[in-house]
Amino acid sequence: MKTAETLKRIEELTHQYLDELNPLSIEQLKLQSNENEWSLGQLYLHLIKTALYMQIGNIEKCRSQSADAVDPVGEKTEAGAAVFALGGFPPERIRVPASPQYTPEQPASKQQIIDGMHAVLQKMKEIEPLLEGISPRCTSLHPRLGALNAKEWFALIEMHYRHHLLQLERLKAFLNSTETV
Repeated sequence: MKTAETLKRIEELTHQYLDELNPLSIEQLKLQSNENEWSLGQLYLHLIKTALYMQIGNIEKCRSQSADAVDPVGEKTEAGAAVFALGGFPPERIRVPASPQYTPEQPASKQQIIDGMHAVLQKMKEIEPLLEGISPRCTSLHPRLGALNAKEWFALIEMHYRHHLLQLERLKAFLNSTETV
């Protein structure tokens, strides 16, 4: 997928996530089925923080490298090659043990989520025209997928948003089941 297409798709996904957010109260956004499951608000903050700090942060790392002075940081892992060959993550849950570094906090407000989603989209609009000028030799390591270049990190944001649509549906179904009780 070309970067302009990726940007168009992330805009669509952002609007989809914001439309899903619109009717929800902050109480609904904080509701968890149990202590091991995230709330909808935590899902949104996970998407925002992962995009801003991990994915966009790694695009900036790639951008700051000089293609001439680059020592390869490694290769894509088998999982990384599979994700990019597939064009997304497989439709299965990825479970990571709860931890302060990984488990998102509950949102402080609905506006925090709205502002965060817009911030990610704005950063992507700023970055997209710069991607062509970043050498594909400039890479940064993803803990599971291996060495990714700036365009791959950019595409990963869209893939990550798309992957979490399954969780969004699951959490909405839980929310709907609590309202009928």
